[in-house]
Amino acid sequence: MVAYSTIVFQTHSIAINEENKNPFLDTHKPYSYNEQPSRTLIFFKPYRIDTKIMEILFLGTGTSTGVPSLCCNCEVCQSDDVRNKRLRSSILVRQNGHTILVDTSTDLRQQCLRYNINKIDTVLYTHHHADHVHGIDELRSFNFFNKTALPCYGNQHTLDNLKKNFSYIFGQAEQIGGGIPQIIPHTFEDKTYNFGGIPVTPLDIQHGKLIINGFRFKDCAYITDCSGIPDHTMEKLKGLKLLILNALGFKDHATHFNLSQALDAAKTIQAERTIFTHINHQFDFEKISKDLPKGVELAIDGMKLNFSIHSE
Repeated sequence: MVAYSTIVFQTHSIAINEENKNPFLDTHKPYSYNEQPSRTLIFFKPYRIDTKIMEILFLGTGTSTGVPSLCCNCEVCQSDDVRNKRLRSSILVRQNGHTILVDTSTDLRQQCLRYNINKIDTVLYTHHHADHVHGIDELRSFNFFNKTALPCYGNQHTLDNLKKNFSYIFGQAEQIGGGIPQIIPHTFEDKTYNFGGIPVTPLDIQHGKLIINGFRFKDCAYITDCSGIPDHTMEKLKGLKLLILNALGFKDHATHFNLSQALDAAKTIQAERTIFTHINHQFDFEKISKDLPKGVELAIDGMKLNFSIHSE
């Protein structure tokens, strides 16, 4: 019998050395609550429990251009602070040996090498825009070394555009011998899926005129490229422990929440903790972090969250 869910937020994130701001000094040791930029929140558990760990790894937290942006000489793009270095947005979700990749970002190869990712079981697409899909060809390596085709999920509009834009993958091959990703496309249905023991609920999200997807993983939600959240999706976001939400910059934008809008949405959703991602070069990590309300923070590339889900 499941008594309740208890979550341990163990924010691995990035160790910062103030002299050289090297993010890779200690990539496994969790921080104490008072250390910055990360913190650990522990909710104590009862006796006689089985523990299952779900891990969320931020592969990238930047907007479509990444940070720094090419050709830009602004303070953030020229910063030496590694917390201002952002690859294109994507996360990895792992539990019980099953690995879910959300979006094949333009930087997927670099992300996989950086974080030693050698296994992917399921790919979920938020939408078809370039910064979220143009690493799709890197899936070939996972096909080859894991000797399996990869199931990839998206809504119908996303899959239609993937098939059109990457016809060499989904259409008739022009010639035999070239490496082609082995992908099995699946259209999202209005239901909660179970991928290797990880419950995943697709969420309808407004991205300008498009309806794209966010995802709820147990008590956590990942929403990026959002300009509005429909009422029926708000119902599915009740009771969140963690909300990961896009906050592009300060200025109004036609297809993305700015900081003010993201804070308003976070206040409405009332998750215990909110982390902003898909960030542009207007945000200096240290300066913005000082002004965010309690329970709200900026994501960092390489941030790792471990969730212990306990049941009797």
